[in-house]
Amino acid sequence: MFRKNSSDGYKPAVDKITMKTLVHGEKTLMVEFQMQKGALLPCHSHPQEQTGYLVSGRIDLTIGAETFPVWPGDSWCIAGNMEHHALSWKIASPLKSSPQFEPITCLSRRKMSQR
Repeated sequence: MFRKNSSDGYKPAVDKITMKTLVHGEKTLMVEFQMQKGALLPCHSHPQEQTGYLVSGRIDLTIGAETFPVWPGDSWCIAGNMEHHALSWKIASPLKSSPQFEPITCLSRRKMSQR
């Protein structure tokens, strides 16, 4: 799959945070989040490992009990089922991909085609 860069497609995720799927395959998903200053991505976990890269801005990323100051160019990897959250200190655009994630859209299409 190939997708051209576009400013369209952002949807609200939580207060002060929008997201869009950039591209996905059978077992991978790349998502872009845009976070306004003061945005809090609530503490959560998911079974998929998640990798990410901060494109711009400044966030504090907490993985488990450890908090990391994240600047543009920094990257991270979060193990599956590990609680994590992020706080934006200035407008931020982190680019996150989940290498072991099978997107819901692909699962839905496969289940529908099996009917």
